[in-house]
Amino acid sequence: MGRAIEITRLDVSASGLRELAGRTRDGAVVRRLLGLALILEGHPREAAARLSGMDRQTLRDWAHRYNADGVAGLSSRCSPGRPAALNQAQMTELRSMVLEGPDLERNKVVRWRCADLRAEIATRWSVTLTKATVGKLLRRLRLTRLQPRPYHPKKDAAAQETFKKTSPAW
Repeated sequence: MGRAIEITRLDVSASGLRELAGRTRDGAVVRRLLGLALILEGHPREAAARLSGMDRQTLRDWAHRYNADGVAGLSSRCSPGRPAALNQAQMTELRSMVLEGPDLERNKVVRWRCADLRAEIATRWSVTLTKATVGKLLRRLRLTRLQPRPYHPKKDAAAQETFKKTSPAW
């Protein structure tokens, strides 16, 4: 059988923790407060944990966080997440690169696609991304992957209008 959890922070009583739990809107923090209130009332750790809907080891960990940080330590912490693939300077350069368009001789493409941008990013910054991630980067830069339909550089607008006027209606 495990040792009893010792709560060293006694500035709030068990009834005070219950009142605080009644005012708190985060359900996870409410369960933790009620579990600590049960411990302060003298319930065994396993029973307090079961009544609070958690494992006894988890309740012990929350009791240690409460002892260290008080009620503020009972809220869940968010992890920072995975670091960005490109830094801010690279994102700025990517934006200008997309807005300027590709160089036909160097890039061998007429317009940027996610696959082309992926290859260019790998060449410039040695960062391997998927096509979907490139699309997410473009959305983050408030750019769209949709582009106007390409047109032939030698097209004759006057000939097109004449054809539209003289062709039979469908």
